[in-house]
Amino acid sequence: MRAKQEDRKRNDRLRQKQEEKRRNDRLRQRQENRKRNDRLRQKQQSAGNVNRRKKAEKAEEQMRQKEGRRGNSQILILTYSVVLIFMGMVGYFVYFMVTQSQQVINNPYNKRQEVLAKKVQRGEILSADGKTLAKTVTDKDGTDTRVYPYNKIFCHVVGRTKNSMTGIEKTQCYPLLTSHSNPIKQLTNTFRGEKNKGDTVVTTLDAQLQKTAYNALGSHKGAVVALEPSTGKILAMVSKPAYNPNTVEKNWEQLVKNSDEESALVNRATQGLYPPGSTFKLMTAMEYMIENPDEYQDFRYQCSGSESFSGNVINCYGKERHGRLSLKSALAKSCNGAFAKIGTQLDLTSYRKLTEKFMFNKKLDVDFEYNQSKFSLDKKSDTGEVTQTVIGQGKTMITPLENALITATIANDGVMMKPYVVDYLENDDQKTVTSYEPESQGRIVDEWVAQKMTNLMKAVVTDGTGSSLRSLPYSVAGKTGSAEFDSEGTSHAWFVGFAPADNPKIVVSIVVEGAGTGSQYAVPIARQMFSNYLD
Repeated sequence: MRAKQEDRKRNDRLRQKQEEKRRNDRLRQRQENRKRNDRLRQKQQSAGNVNRRKKAEKAEEQMRQKEGRRGNSQILILTYSVVLIFMGMVGYFVYFMVTQSQQVINNPYNKRQEVLAKKVQRGEILSADGKTLAKTVTDKDGTDTRVYPYNKIFCHVVGRTKNSMTGIEKTQCYPLLTSHSNPIKQLTNTFRGEKNKGDTVVTTLDAQLQKTAYNALGSHKGAVVALEPSTGKILAMVSKPAYNPNTVEKNWEQLVKNSDEESALVNRATQGLYPPGSTFKLMTAMEYMIENPDEYQDFRYQCSGSESFSGNVINCYGKERHGRLSLKSALAKSCNGAFAKIGTQLDLTSYRKLTEKFMFNKKLDVDFEYNQSKFSLDKKSDTGEVTQTVIGQGKTMITPLENALITATIANDGVMMKPYVVDYLENDDQKTVTSYEPESQGRIVDEWVAQKMTNLMKAVVTDGTGSSLRSLPYSVAGKTGSAEFDSEGTSHAWFVGFAPADNPKIVVSIVVEGAGTGSQYAVPIARQMFSNYLD
């Protein structure tokens, strides 16, 4: 019994020890877990601090990069701005040298001309056939005088040097005061105290043709322009009233006083604006053909001498009854009623575009003073304005030069050439310094239109108002015109045309102010010019 009790006690002690051991083990385990968790939290906290530090460092780096990029972009903007400004300056310098330097140098207020004139004797201006149109004569005292051997005949196109420069004297002032003589000769002249001879300007002008046009115009006011249609060379340019450039200083007050009435200082060939009269029917006919390429030959009109279009009465010249007409015979007879009828059928927007292709309302690329020809019709124009305009009356105004360009374009198969008057420059050894080549201004109308218009214009001479040119030994294509310009019915006389019609060598545009009909006053001038140039 006592042994059982002792065994029981021993077992209880043993269980107590085991239980105590388990409690100690659990306690130790909890402590270790706590320590492990503490270490883990410390590691996590440390890692978080590192991440935050890295994020902060990364953000700081990004900020530095952003500021760097901003700084770089500002530097780039500044760099590009400087480059653009520099390129702009270079571009403007090139543009100035190509397009404006000559104008600035030729400006009469440019003091450089005075400096050049002290060292260089102004060069000569010659016609294409070698005649002297302007030269400088030096007297015993060394005084230079500009002399114009033909007096009034070339006054507008050649120009003058006194009382403001004009014409070729102005546009070629710098070349005329520039010497390309042999350098040794120039150096020798410098040591001698002598002037070097300026370059010679050789023009496209035909002296004999110019003289013929001047004399043929007689005492009438007006203008004559002659062109070579294949190149644009101006062969003659006459304007009356004229003045003598040799005595312009002496007569200046009288010239200015009479400017309103006589306008002798104005170059009517390029600055005079006139109603084109029936010569404008060339434009109307071309537009009708372009709009009706397959039907224009079927056009028919019965002329009774007068007709009303929406209440607007159009009369033929002298109310002449032309009878039944085709487009060809309508142009040959210059029937106002037929062309007024055509005008009511035209697309006015297209019509205006055609006139502007022919340089109406636009600047001309020329080196001399001019006025823009004017055309005002548009789709809003009423019937009265349309019927007047298509026959060359109304508000349309044209220069003789513009009328020459229209005619030359037809003669040149629809291609317009830039008109020019200076052919080349040469030094005093007659060696070419600069040469000017013909420049095309593009195709204005299709070749077939130009060829058909040529045929229509030939009929004006063979069967119409230009019949006095039939007897010439070559065919002529042309168009007469009588342009009323006041309430009394006074008319400017017009003629435009070219010859030979099948191989054009010369185009003429002639206006005689207040004379009457083109066939009576302008055609005879054309006949003399054709004969002089071609015979």
